[in-house]
Amino acid sequence: MTPNALEIKKILLLFQDGVGLGGGLNRLKHVHARLIRLGLDQDNYLLNLILKSCFNHSANTTRYTRLIFDQTHQANMYLYNTMIRGLVSDDHFDQSIEFYLLMRKEGFLPNHFTFPFVLKACGRLSDYQLGVKLHTLVVKAGFVCNVYVKTGLVCLYAKCGYLESARKVFDEIPEKNVVSCTALISGYIDVGRFGEAVGVFVELLEMGLRPDSYTFVRVLSAVTQLGDLDTGEWIHRYVVDAGMGRNVFIGTALVDMYAKFGNMDRARSVFERMPVKDIVSWSAMIQGYASNGLPKEALDQFYCMQRENLRPDRYTMVGVLSACAKLGALELGDWARSLMEENEFLTNAVLGTALIDMYGKCGKMASAWGVFQGMKDRDIVVWNAVISSLAMNGHVKSAFCLFGQIEKFGICPNESTFLGLLCGCTHAGLVGDGRKYFNSMKQTYSLTPAIEHYGCMVDLLGRAGLLDEAHKLIKSMPMEANAIVWGALLGGCRVHKNTQLAEIALERLIELEPWNASNYVLLSNMYSVNLRWGDAEKIRSDMIERGIRKTPGCSWIEVDGVVNEFLVGDKSHPLSNKIYAKLDELSKELKAAGFVPTTEFVLFDIEEEEKEHFLGCHSEKLAIAFALICTTPDYVIRVVKNLRVCGDCHAAIKLISKITVLQFHGNGSTSKPIVSKDSLSLLSTVKKEKSSCCGD
Repeated sequence: MTPNALEIKKILLLFQDGVGLGGGLNRLKHVHARLIRLGLDQDNYLLNLILKSCFNHSANTTRYTRLIFDQTHQANMYLYNTMIRGLVSDDHFDQSIEFYLLMRKEGFLPNHFTFPFVLKACGRLSDYQLGVKLHTLVVKAGFVCNVYVKTGLVCLYAKCGYLESARKVFDEIPEKNVVSCTALISGYIDVGRFGEAVGVFVELLEMGLRPDSYTFVRVLSAVTQLGDLDTGEWIHRYVVDAGMGRNVFIGTALVDMYAKFGNMDRARSVFERMPVKDIVSWSAMIQGYASNGLPKEALDQFYCMQRENLRPDRYTMVGVLSACAKLGALELGDWARSLMEENEFLTNAVLGTALIDMYGKCGKMASAWGVFQGMKDRDIVVWNAVISSLAMNGHVKSAFCLFGQIEKFGICPNESTFLGLLCGCTHAGLVGDGRKYFNSMKQTYSLTPAIEHYGCMVDLLGRAGLLDEAHKLIKSMPMEANAIVWGALLGGCRVHKNTQLAEIALERLIELEPWNASNYVLLSNMYSVNLRWGDAEKIRSDMIERGIRKTPGCSWIEVDGVVNEFLVGDKSHPLSNKIYAKLDELSKELKAAGFVPTTEFVLFDIEEEEKEHFLGCHSEKLAIAFALICTTPDYVIRVVKNLRVCGDCHAAIKLISKITVLQFHGNGSTSKPIVSKDSLSLLSTVKKEKSSCCGD
């Protein structure tokens, strides 16, 4: 090698080692130019060093490396291997396959450096046919015992879904490594064989191998899918003992696992111990709180993330919008929407669906419809979101029309489509339409009704007073009825005062959910309505003996972008005195308008006057009183509650709305209205109990 060649070799080796040589691709171009000037541009060894340096230290160098390669007169095996490896590392899998085929055309046989990368490209492209040919060549070329080649074959078969072949090759590897184990674990997870994935992880540990962060992330996802919290906690302990608890990827996977198991305390504990938190870990916490019925905590977490100057991504935003939907926090939802470009909502189906859902649950159907119309691509999920929003806001006929549009455009409806339609039928009391859509699922669309669809039908029939038909439907179900189905029947029994059938439903509910207070409360209320005070007292005594506590009614209302929370009889709010004074004022106005409190919704056998006092302190009434004293007359009041609104509150709020509107439009009074009749969609249930509990 000439002195000039040695000098260039030294420069390129230093460049590969990263020793004080910046400049990236421009610096490499200077070195390449020097090779050309010195007549060394056909030296394959030096060209190989330049190619490696390009792939290792510069992004987007594919065109330049191909130019270097194309100008080489006699490329050797090493150049081909470097190009294939570099292109695979840069995710240019198609081009790496092209180079492999060109190499074969030139008469070169692949070696143990070629096979792993070409096999990886085949796996990523799901090119099973080429992969099988490569496997044949591996055997013929004598690389059947090479651990790296074997690992590549495991990855190929696992990626293409041929798990039996992957397992067979895996078992033949004399010295298994973490990569081959993880490939097999991922393959099992991708086809839903989560138990086998966990089994391979256990084998990995028994072989004395040390899993890497990716392995832990994958196996934790399998454990979550299995619903196996015990194994998840065991893996968590192993992570801590192995000193990997501070790893951001593993920490995020643990946060996600505990959140999906509904244990937000453990998720929070893991999150707070993470020394570094990226946007993914913050998103896992936000979505965890939102999906576990803790929307206020989700927004608090989002505010903390904002203080860390982290820009939300689409996954964060889905969690935030979900929390806003559950709180009825329209102003916060609009603000969150402004944090991302509008086009991101209109081009991403998941984000667009979350935004439609938020507007729908906040009762702002015009905005939900506007988002729907602006969506660039409307898949069935987007259509389902707007159908459900229309149905929950009382626009059932419009939801039916949209369903007709789905059929017209040739889009196949799915189970969620019919769930939205059936919910609309339930709220509107359209028994005939409900039966039609329910029956058409199987007869017309070859869809098998799930337990949720049966629950909607039982609820629809129960509300309509067709309790015997609802009971027969439960008996005819192909699956065992769950608490939601029996709870729907129990709710219908309460409305129509069928104590006998209610007792049957309650027996099943107590078997399924012995600690759910809602079941006892409903039956006790029915006993109260029928003046069976002894039976009502017995239910209360049973609850006390078993340590069962009724879920307290809680209402949220957003004013000026701040969510205020009220509990039944709450006096913790700073404006508590003014709120109760306003309630007294409203109570007098209601009585003057002829309103009589529906005291049957109070559980206890006490004097009527005392019952009226209990009804007057329900959380939604406190929220409305707060809004009336704190907002301008044109402010739309939206209250969200964790339980269903009791009949008395529902009737009272309708009359309050009329009274305040008349005062506002009457003789110049400064009283503030609850805007309009439209705002009666203000009381939307966020966290409906599995059975229909009534009010606070």
